[in-house]
Amino acid sequence: MRFRQILRVIGILNAFLGLFMLAPLIVSLVYSDGSFLPILYSFFITSASGLLLFLIARTADYTALSQREGMAIVTFSWLSAGLFGSLPFLFSGSIGSLTDAFFESLSGFTTTGASVLNNIESLPQGVLFWRGLTQWLGGMGIIVFSIAILPFLGVGGMQLYKAEIPSPVVDKLQPRISETAKTLWKVYLLITVIEIGLLFAGGMSLFDSICHTFCTMPTGGFSTHGSSIAYFNSAYFEGVITVFMALAGVNFALHFRFLKGDFRVFSRDPECRIFLLILAALILLVTANIYGTVYDSVAGAFRRAAFQVTSIITTTGFVTSDYETWPALSQIILFLCMFIGAMAGSTGGAIKIMRIVLLVKYGFREIFRLVHPHAVRSVKLGRKPVPEEVLNSIGGFFILYLGLYVAAVLIMSFLGLDVITSLGSVAATIGNVGPGFGLVGPVRNYLTIPDPGKWGLTFCMLVGRLEIYTVIVMLAPAYWRK
Repeated sequence: MRFRQILRVIGILNAFLGLFMLAPLIVSLVYSDGSFLPILYSFFITSASGLLLFLIARTADYTALSQREGMAIVTFSWLSAGLFGSLPFLFSGSIGSLTDAFFESLSGFTTTGASVLNNIESLPQGVLFWRGLTQWLGGMGIIVFSIAILPFLGVGGMQLYKAEIPSPVVDKLQPRISETAKTLWKVYLLITVIEIGLLFAGGMSLFDSICHTFCTMPTGGFSTHGSSIAYFNSAYFEGVITVFMALAGVNFALHFRFLKGDFRVFSRDPECRIFLLILAALILLVTANIYGTVYDSVAGAFRRAAFQVTSIITTTGFVTSDYETWPALSQIILFLCMFIGAMAGSTGGAIKIMRIVLLVKYGFREIFRLVHPHAVRSVKLGRKPVPEEVLNSIGGFFILYLGLYVAAVLIMSFLGLDVITSLGSVAATIGNVGPGFGLVGPVRNYLTIPDPGKWGLTFCMLVGRLEIYTVIVMLAPAYWRK
């Protein structure tokens, strides 16, 4: 482990994070909201810390990063971003404690959307903008952004990319990993601009359009209003955001190929077909369940079901309804959506469609082997056989995911939380969803969770965002041995 090399890269990332604070600084100037100095102090501290780390490690070995070093850089960079990202909340007085500020900040960068804020509308616009920007940066990943604009990281950039990109199979779109990162960011930026334009054209203010888009594309879920998207009570806004949540839940490599002229790429991709089929089926099922019991019209039931199912399965976390008042079947479906997630290669969290599909196929293959013990049969995704090492990795991921979930639920219940809140809060944070059930339901927040519980859920957010292995492997003693 070359710690100077690790410090050097983290320093560069902190410096970039400081530069991004200039955007909310400009917003605070435009609105004269009183947050200029707090954000300015945050900018100087973050940038200076990054520069200091870079200078300390300026003589570091510039050769390629190892996989272990890549994992360390990604994990500690996310923690560093959460720490320095909390400064605008603390300095502005928007959040009073370090625990709550770090929780809010890391919730942003991990695109979880779990909040401790009650009076969101009372926050300065500069702080609200920073809150949304943390999610937009975390969606595609500060690490991937840095790889895109720091080609001097060399071949080692692949190790950062593999540790950061939430996918069981890393998809290189270009020969050079830095070009792949640039391509992903270009697609991300293009779709962001389109959504801002559509929301603004529908009558949403420019500020709200930008902030809500910043929290849609990364499937984050922060809003500038306490009642989330329900504040607008607009079928148009809900429709636009529903479509873009679904787009954000699709592998961004498919978006790139579509923009390159492959217009049938979505229909050909087996994971995309299954994702859209599951999404449509669950929307229709929830619509049928809430029609007549909660909503009097089919259109009204479909509108709420489409938005809420899409929001939860893509792990965005926007809300337009208090789904805890819905029938038990709909609530259970939404709870399961917190585990299913969207496609691999998207900005969504949770287990993801590809893993679930391959786990099911793996199970059927084992049943087939019991009947035909001498048969040789591979697991395929589409027409392509999946390597055994990928299946082993997915199996390990699934076991670790459920194991961590159970352990975290037990810890939350030990802290005195009720069963529903314990189950819902952990599912919502490890899956990077945001709103859960019980005390952290769609019309509540995480403020009442005791501080030890907040730190535990913060760990869940980080582990979920970095796909379990990147963080957990660092807890193994063998990881630190030479």
